[in-house]
Amino acid sequence: MTTARSAVEHIKARSRHLRGTLADSLANAVTGALAEDDTQLIKFHGSYQQDDRDLREERRQQKLEPAYSFMIRTRTPGGVVTPAQWLALDGVAQRHANGTLKLTTRQAFQFHGVIKTELKATLQLINASLIDTIAACGDVNRNVQIAAHALDERARAIVQRDALAVAAHLLPQTRAYYELWLDEQPVATADTEPVYGDTYLPRKFKIGFALPPANDVDVFANDLGFIAIVEDGQVVGYNVSAGGGLGTTHGDARTYPRLADLLGFVPVASVVATAEAVVTAQRDLGNRSERRLARLKYTLDRLGLEAFRAEVERRQGCTFAPARPFAFDHSGDRFGWHEDADGAWHLGLRITGGRVADRADAPWRSGLRAIAQTLAERGRGGFRLTPNQNVVIAGLAATDRAVIEALVRAHRLDLHASASPLVLHALACVALPTCPLAMAEAERYLPELTNKVEALLAAHGLREAPLHLRISGCPNGCSRPYLGEIALIGKAPGRYNLLLGADRAGRRLNRLHRENIDEAGILAELDALFSRYAAARREGEDFGDFLVRCGLLGVRERIAAEVVP
Repeated sequence: MTTARSAVEHIKARSRHLRGTLADSLANAVTGALAEDDTQLIKFHGSYQQDDRDLREERRQQKLEPAYSFMIRTRTPGGVVTPAQWLALDGVAQRHANGTLKLTTRQAFQFHGVIKTELKATLQLINASLIDTIAACGDVNRNVQIAAHALDERARAIVQRDALAVAAHLLPQTRAYYELWLDEQPVATADTEPVYGDTYLPRKFKIGFALPPANDVDVFANDLGFIAIVEDGQVVGYNVSAGGGLGTTHGDARTYPRLADLLGFVPVASVVATAEAVVTAQRDLGNRSERRLARLKYTLDRLGLEAFRAEVERRQGCTFAPARPFAFDHSGDRFGWHEDADGAWHLGLRITGGRVADRADAPWRSGLRAIAQTLAERGRGGFRLTPNQNVVIAGLAATDRAVIEALVRAHRLDLHASASPLVLHALACVALPTCPLAMAEAERYLPELTNKVEALLAAHGLREAPLHLRISGCPNGCSRPYLGEIALIGKAPGRYNLLLGADRAGRRLNRLHRENIDEAGILAELDALFSRYAAARREGEDFGDFLVRCGLLGVRERIAAEVVP
């Protein structure tokens, strides 16, 4: 591996621990943008510079700079927020953003449309709610995922405790965030980063905590995963996985999606040490010359699993025990009401595309605001964002159910009561108009696409078949498309790669089936495959499993509707 450093590595090295010239960029009233280097550094503070791509050509013709704005992402481990915090973030969306909240696949909130002159005020309001945005983006450990659904809420509480300890331990120590946004006075002593070092990680780093049998965090898609092992009602430790990551680059065969490998088992007391050992191994051994190849998955493949395991063991000061048995049965969410062993009630709500907005036929933002106000008045309950862009109203008393249910129905938040499994479990990234990487639509196209695919399923008697569909505007994988039984990955406006054949438990990647096809081609392929599936599936066999069993993935000739032998 070459020792040359990428341009971003040089930006980090001279940034004075993430300060750069951000203060000057923010004060520059001539442009709505930041200086080029600062667009990289602000990511570590939880924000991306973007522009409205719907307006690019119009503004170019008017000889105006792009309509720059900023996306802000929260650091909310496990997506857990109180009713008061929900109300505060709702107010931020109304006052400084585009009037919506975006729920992400990493259990965070995103605000879109914040202009440069309001960045500081927006971040101060977020921090006033006791939520921050530091390390929500950038070459650091990002928002830690935590299982949102659990058959055993007591075990989930232990998993959350351990995940929060990891999240806190891996926070950057620089005071740059607090100086720039919260007016903290600089101190004379220099910053140090005991975990990250002066140039932080080679690339972003993601951690997920799963609680079987649910794999709602898609744990094997994370750089580092902790799979809770529960024995006799107690969380005794975690199977540790490493090397997951889904982002790729079109046309670059060196890049690929990868599911994590199991390193072994560690007791609860070793979780933080193990997390630091894996992170620092990637810090020191990862590729800092080519960002496309900088994720942990490439480090692990270059070194080999056994060598990487030995390096982590050396750093954590103990060896891994053999991984203990576990099983996942699905990677989706649970909807509707569920009672836990302690008598508390939890309500899972479907939020299509994760977009909390008020529309004429679905005033979801107003509904969730009303629910938050009710919970705040009653002094109990809270919210959990799920890794599948949905929300759980958690910790309710039986006496709360009627009033919450009435608010849900009044604001059309009861989609889960009538929607098909396809609609309930589909994921989409933001894509156009704000994401600069998007090549095709995703979130805005999701309702139209699911309606058309659902009609095909219904025509073959498959409307109630559980099926995971995911759509991404580019190959970077924010909506985890490579783990969809059906996935569309943007290639150009209106054109996608069609990938098929993942399983519903998050243990198998899908495969490219057709490349660069339009909607008509996608629907024709799915129609033929659904016909085969309806005629020849085994009892309880999922669509992705059927395609693999029958060898239908990537078949180049037209797939006829005859029965599979």
